[in-house]
Amino acid sequence: MKILVLNCGSSSLKYQLINMDNEEVMAKGYFERIGHYDSFVTHKVNGEKYKYDVIARDHGEAIKFVLKQFTDPKYPVISDLDEITAIGHRIVHGGEKFKESTIVTEEVKKGIEDAITFAPLHNPAHLQGIKACEEFLPGKTNVVVFDTAFHQTIAKERYLYPIPYEYYTKYSIRKYGFHGTSHKYVANRIAEILEKPIEDLKIINCHIGQGASLCAIQDGKSVDTTMGLTPLGGIAMGSRSGDLDPSVVTYLMDKENMNTSQMEHMLNKKSGLLALSGISADNRDVERAMEQGDERAILAMKEYDYIIAQYIAKMAVAMNGVDVITFTAGVGEKGPISRADICSHLTFMGVELDPEKNEEKGKEMEISKESSKVKVWVVPTNEELMIARETLNLVK
Repeated sequence: MKILVLNCGSSSLKYQLINMDNEEVMAKGYFERIGHYDSFVTHKVNGEKYKYDVIARDHGEAIKFVLKQFTDPKYPVISDLDEITAIGHRIVHGGEKFKESTIVTEEVKKGIEDAITFAPLHNPAHLQGIKACEEFLPGKTNVVVFDTAFHQTIAKERYLYPIPYEYYTKYSIRKYGFHGTSHKYVANRIAEILEKPIEDLKIINCHIGQGASLCAIQDGKSVDTTMGLTPLGGIAMGSRSGDLDPSVVTYLMDKENMNTSQMEHMLNKKSGLLALSGISADNRDVERAMEQGDERAILAMKEYDYIIAQYIAKMAVAMNGVDVITFTAGVGEKGPISRADICSHLTFMGVELDPEKNEEKGKEMEISKESSKVKVWVVPTNEELMIARETLNLVK
């Protein structure tokens, strides 16, 4: 059974065609700058990479081009599109309506549309992707997997904000959380590695990339997370501020005569590690500057790592303890400097990092010492495989 996994970003499309008989990736790629005159796609098959400059005015045109590549005689992946059984779509925001993955219906599409207010850049693109698949792969089952669904198990007293309750009832303003697919995959994977029932583990997963969030996972369920109403909340990220005193927002809007759009742009695109370092939103660039003695780079990384450590402690409070800390995503998997600095703040919890093991990048492995009371692992995430598995379960 072959599952097509689609992740439609605001101007991008990531895709994988997976043979679920052995969970092998048959083809994958990344379409960039959709809606621009210089859009292009990188398509990978059998270890070979092909790049095409293709004008795609919207996600529908991008998907149409990608589907053609699967049957291209130059690098045939499948003989006919009918071999694709179903399509799994990553959806950023499902609001309160969706607590689990589901098969697409008109009602489901309406629910995704209703949540556009919380994800104005992403949910419209997701809907375009669903519509394109309904047109170009008629009769095939479409499944939606929500980033927010995994966090619907968080208790009400943990997801409400301390603002007038009427804003929750009127506008559904609350903590939703994101990266749920990644958090769920890593939690299940670490339980497999440790050969323990997931119900017996208290896990803190640190999904640290350009976007970053932590999740407290107990009994296999999310009991708290760092991101909130939108993916802007929580820990500081590459270019996002994370949590801060709300008065900073109102003060700056007044002093700088900024409107809401300008403030949103500043908090999402000009803050975080980029703002602190004055160099880049990319940890690797900041780390290179640190090695050259750049004081702001050193300050930026210290604050960035300290904030993450603080929130790890907060996630431990949510479970009254922790058995294992997992690092995943770009920085989490390939950032030994940040991992070491973060864990240096957690010795009070019994965390002991093995410096030699921690130097490894991108490998699934334990990086804590034998004597560490809390185990620390690097577990590369695989959101696409998680989406494919959810899709397969629903199709079955």
